[in-house]
Amino acid sequence: MHIGYARVSTQDQNPELQLDALAKAGCEQVFQEKISGKDRDRPELETCLKVLRKGDTLVVWRLDRLGRSLKDLVEIVHALEERGIGFQSLTEKIDTTHAGGKLVFHVFAALAEFERNLIRERTLAGLAAARARGRKGGRKPKLSASDVRKAAAMLHDPFMTKTEVARHFGVSRVTLNLALEREGHPQNPAAPKGGPIA
Repeated sequence: MHIGYARVSTQDQNPELQLDALAKAGCEQVFQEKISGKDRDRPELETCLKVLRKGDTLVVWRLDRLGRSLKDLVEIVHALEERGIGFQSLTEKIDTTHAGGKLVFHVFAALAEFERNLIRERTLAGLAAARARGRKGGRKPKLSASDVRKAAAMLHDPFMTKTEVARHFGVSRVTLNLALEREGHPQNPAAPKGGPIA
């Protein structure tokens, strides 16, 4: 059984071109939705994938109607292949129910892996270059060095608690403690006897 999936990105676009092509390709059932390809949640596609059974073929008008990226496309088609389901893209004339179509998709899978490796290498190279220039990766600290100095000065007041200081800067006590440690300030500045416990 041939089952079609059609998708347009906006409410203004008309899916008739896709629907006509899918009907001409012999699709007995077609799932369609109006949603951006960037959206992770595509309920009609999820339903379509659940309906497909071994021996069926999923048909799309064009490759970009199915996958959000090359990696996404390869993963979907690979999952179909594992379930014994074929895949056809009408515009690119790809049909994984034949040897030629399977070969094309193996090439796509290799390209997706190549793309992932390139991204990984660029990320690692960028981090190494940043470290060489003295910059550390990761999230920006919630408290700047100036804030930490102010917090440390406030904590020298025996009547000021860490909870109050943390609240003043809009952070938790844990974050305040970590920031004080990072900047080399004492965690509990000496307070006169009888002063409140931080």
